[in-house]
Parts: sequence; C-alpha cells; structure tokens
Amino acid sequence: MHRRTFLAHSAALLTASALPRAQASVEHVTVWREAGRYGGWPANHGIWSWGDEILVGFTAGVLKTGDPMRHPIDRSAGEAHALARSLDGGRTWTREEPVALQPPPRPERRAVTGEPLRLPTVQALPGPLDFTAPGLALTFRTSHGATGAWMFVSQDRGRRWAGPYQLPPLDTPGFDPRTDYLVLGPRTLLVFLTAFKTNGKEGRPLAIRTRDGGMTWERLGWIGPETDGFRIMPATVSLGGDGLFTVIRRRDDTRHHLEGYRSRDGGATWTAAGLVAADTGRGNPASLLRLPDGRLCAVYGFRAAPFGMHAVFSGDEGATWSTPRPLREDAADWDLGYPRSVVRADGRVVSAYYFNDASGPERYIAATIWTP
Repeated sequence: MHRRTFLAHSAALLTASALPRAQASVEHVTVWREAGRYGGWPANHGIWSWGDEILVGFTAGVLKTGDPMRHPIDRSAGEAHALARSLDGGRTWTREEPVALQPPPRPERRAVTGEPLRLPTVQALPGPLDFTAPGLALTFRTSHGATGAWMFVSQDRGRRWAGPYQLPPLDTPGFDPRTDYLVLGPRTLLVFLTAFKTNGKEGRPLAIRTRDGGMTWERLGWIGPETDGFRIMPATVSLGGDGLFTVIRRRDDTRHHLEGYRSRDGGATWTAAGLVAADTGRGNPASLLRLPDGRLCAVYGFRAAPFGMHAVFSGDEGATWSTPRPLREDAADWDLGYPRSVVRADGRVVSAYYFNDASGPERYIAATIWTP
C-alpha cells in the first residue's frame, strides 16, 4: 500500500489532543486567510503528499454574516475551488486555483446574475491510469445534476488537472462525492462515496472499485443500512490484506456521532464496529489515518462549546477508542472542522481543516503540525 494513497481521507487529523497536553508537540499555522473571505471544507476536496510537498483543497468564498445557525458564506457571490501547497512540510503555504477544477455557478448566483448553467464537457478517459505513478492525484466531485460523479486527474502533483471523467451511478440513486480513495495497485483503486438514499436525500456510503485503471467501475458493498437520518462521508484506511476500516459521519434525529465499519473482504461486505466518537456537537466528518506505530487516529471538528478540534485513538484496529482529547479549543463558534491529514517522513502529522477565532469573522484554512 502506498502511503500517499491515504491522501484525501486517510488524512486523519491526528491530534496531539489524544496526548497529555504537557507532552504534546503542537504547532498551529495559517494555510489561507483573507479579510472578508470564507475558506471551508478541506474534507470535500482532498489532501495529497510527496515527502515535504503537501497539497490540500478547499472552497474559497465570500463572507456573509447574519444567521448564526448557517455557514456565513455568500453563495450568490460565487466561490472557487482552490488548492494550497506547502514545500516545507506544512509550515508555509501558497494558494493555487486550477481552471479545470472550478465549479459551475451555484443556483443562488445564477438567480442574481442570470448566468446560465454551463457544465464542463465530460470526457472519456483516454486510457487506463497508473494509480501508482509518482505524481498522481485524484479528486472526486459532484456532477451537478447527473446521477454519477466526476473524477479529475493530475499527473504532476496537482499543478495541472484533466477531466471531468464520468463515474457511473452503479445502480444507485446518484452520488454526493467527497475525496476518499485507496490505491491497491497500478490498475486497482477503491473509492468510497456517499450515495443518495432511495428517497433522494442524503445519504448512504458505499465502496466502488476499478481494476482496469478507471476504464470501468463496479459497485462493491454498502457501508451500513439506509436510515431515517444519514450516514455520509466515509474516511477509510487499509488494515493490510483485504482488511479495511472506515469512519462515517452519522446523524439520527438530533444526535451527531462518528461510527466505524469494518470489511474483511476488500469492501464487498461491511460490519458495524461501534461508535468512534459519541458526540460531535452539530456534526462533523472524521479524518482517519493509520499511524506508523499501527494505531488508528480519527480527528474531527467538535461543533459544541468549547468549539475546536478533537481526536481519538485506537490501538486494536478500531475495536475500542480512546476518550476524546482536544487538539485546540480556541474557536469562536461551531463553523469549523472537515479535516484531512498526512504523516510526514519524520513521523510528524500535518492536519488541515477550516477554522475561525475571536480575531475576526472570516473562516480560514488552518493546519496543525504535531507529534502523536
């Protein structure tokens, strides 16, 4: 298994929070922040790393305050899908905005400007991909009304992107994708997505697979049952062989928590593995990582006071989890989280997420560099 394949989800916001604070080695840095702007949701986009070079995706929008119960982003002003790149292991970052990754205008913006819905031309994959190629990065996006999903491909560490390439709906009502995948070989890739439920609402996670470099795809197993609430946004790691463990974001009525599922047959069937975190406040997805010492670590935003980033650890491949500990608790309100993380060659972890604090109203992209 290639470590960089843990990428977008396998980015487990490892938190020094699971360690006693006196022993924790934690450094918080700003990835991207601009006055009057809104940066959000790295978990939707992905994270990739090649040694000390790290790339993370996020949404860059315009701040619009007013309703404290909603994300303070002005949807009518438009938004960009941006990337931030670090060449020094996560300490300093520069922003990029590839043209190929930009979304069409949202309905809220079209209602104001009268812009038509211009979707990018969906392309046919010109040939099978080598998923083990050293500069490869993939991201999975919504297809804006089509029933499948879009895949974008970079062969040069995210500097140039090709696509979108269509992923078929595979006998589902349609996908609401985020970026979570595992490379199993030159032509074999597992992708973990959320499908809409049979009533058209979110959501129910599942695994899909290609064994021919992305030319064709097959649906594997559903991850958990369809419920009245939702189960969305899987974050998955390999346990070796055919073993997989994923953490999904779950809501039932007003309860928000993180739930684990295990597969012993490469994603064909899944069994519930219990709660990973019993309370996430108003709800947040996890970032899941397998640490060099074999432990699993799930990091997530805690959307209740005191607002911040939490982490839990498992030393028995997800059977039991530690008590949550805070990585940080200095946020001004609930609008935060959606982390993704990578492990550096020196064993330190870089965790990226969106955040806010008392210094200003804007939401910004932050990273924590820490030693588990």
